[in-house]
Order: sequence, then C-alpha cells, then structure tokens
Amino acid sequence: MSLIIRKPGILSTVQDLGRFGMRRFGINPGGAMDPAAVRLINSLLGNDENAAVLEMHFPAAEIEFDAATSFAIGGANFAAELDGRPVSNWFVHEAGAGSTLRFTSKVKGNRTYLAVAGGIAVEQWLGSSSTNLTAMMGGHEGRAIRAGDKLLTKGDRVLELSAGVSRTLIPIYSSFPTVRIVKGAEYDRLTAKSELDLTHEGFSVTAESNRMGFRLSGETLHLLGKKEMVSSAVSFGTIQLLPDGQLIVLMADHQTTGGYPRLGHVLSVDLPLVGQLGPGDGVGFHIVSLEEAEMLVEEFERDLKLLKLGRRVAEK
Repeated sequence: MSLIIRKPGILSTVQDLGRFGMRRFGINPGGAMDPAAVRLINSLLGNDENAAVLEMHFPAAEIEFDAATSFAIGGANFAAELDGRPVSNWFVHEAGAGSTLRFTSKVKGNRTYLAVAGGIAVEQWLGSSSTNLTAMMGGHEGRAIRAGDKLLTKGDRVLELSAGVSRTLIPIYSSFPTVRIVKGAEYDRLTAKSELDLTHEGFSVTAESNRMGFRLSGETLHLLGKKEMVSSAVSFGTIQLLPDGQLIVLMADHQTTGGYPRLGHVLSVDLPLVGQLGPGDGVGFHIVSLEEAEMLVEEFERDLKLLKLGRRVAEK
C-alpha cells in the first residue's frame, strides 16, 4: 500500500523519534518536533512508537490512500476531512481505497502528524527514518515531499477496533503556554533581576525560528560579568542566552554542541507545547526541581503503557 501525495503542503517531511547515538560524530538527532504526538498515535495503531510518520505544516498535504487501511492523526488540529467527512485527531479511522485526506483550516497548533497502520516504509539513514534536510539524507530521499510522491507503507491493515487517546495523555496545546524547565548549567550566572525576568516575563517566538531553534523576543537578560565558555553538549529543549540578551530554545534539528550559556532545559513532557508554537506565539517558563521533572516523566510513561495495554485488550 502507498500514500499518494496529491498536494505537498508546506514543509511536509517523513519523521520518527530521531537519530540517536551519533552526536559524537556531530550528527544531530532530528526527528519530530512533537515527539509525544508521534508516540501516541503510533501506539494507538499498534505500531512501534518510533514508526515513521508524516509531519505537516499548514497548508498541509492532500493525500490519497491507494488501499484500505487504518490511520490516526495527532498534534495540531488542522480540521482534517476524509472524502469530505470530518475526522478527529487522536482516534483510529479507516480509509478506503481511493479515499482522500485533506486539511481544511488551522484550528490550533502548527504541526500535525499522520500515522498509518504498520508505519511509513522509507530507507533509514544511521538507524532512523527522519528526514535530515541539511544533510539531505534519511526520510523520503532527504527532502520534503512533493506532489506525485508515493510513500510506501508497511502493510494495509484495517484494524477491527474503535479506539482513541485518553484526554489525560493529550498535550494541552496553546498559543502562549507556560512550560516547565529545570535549571541549566549556567543559570546561576544570571543577575538577580534576570532570574526573575526569566520566569515572570513572557517571550515571543520570532520569524527567525525553524526546526533548529526558536528565537525568542522579550526582556533582555544579563549575566554576572563576561566569561568565555567552552562549547558544551546541548539537547532538544535547551534554552540558551544569546549575546544580545535574548533567548533561543533548541528544537529537533539542534546542533550537538553550543557555546552560549545554558539557562535551562524544557521538560520532555512539555516539549510538545513548544514544538507546536509558531512565529508570533508566546511562551513562559516555570522552574521545577529535578525530582518533580522525573515524577512527571514517569507519570506520562505509565499512562502511555496503559494506552498500549488497553489497545491490546480491545483488539482481542
């Protein structure tokens, strides 16, 4: 079975959860900007949670199914329609041979994901299907999809069940979320006023933002004196202070090391909230302890296991 791309949309790419174990060679992980959405809809379909999906921005792709199969949509709400009939995010749906999936309007969020039963079958590069646009590797020939492309899938299964993701697991997307962070290695170098500004002021996502990082605009932050830094490891969600006193949040295609002060790191459970932001949206930060961060991650992982268990029981 294959997905036939009738219209490509804007920057539609094949993604999974990323390319890991390669940072020592300077190769970034990449992967989906909203990893929770990918894990949830893949689990809902009975796929490996790392199965390849289609990540889309609005206007999104128009896709034809050439055989009957089950699919699920997660992430941003782009008012999806299958053959003119509305289909909701976070539920299993069935497409017939020749059915067409369209996305009609941008309701909330900036990136939506399409998963199909079995997953999208593309060549892997260094153990991942994620498209790396900079290296022009992975994904669908290392580029965004184009009209006329055919994305093969690993089967054409129609699932004999009606299932959806629990509300407790669905990220609460917003155009101005407050996300939880833990302190970074250089947080203590902030002035007292800048420490307050970091957590009491809002910041706006600028147009100079992309899959590598979201540049923010807001109150200028200052350090206690100047000090040269050695480039150090960074990750998805690292918050760095730029020389002009503004912030950048590193995203899925971030570099492997950086020389700017690391003020904090967004909790993995809140990365979906940042990953769904776009230019003009805002974000605030709230500091939590490492113990609280670990507890929140454990809660999400426990609930995800329950989703997988419930799905297996429903299919029997």
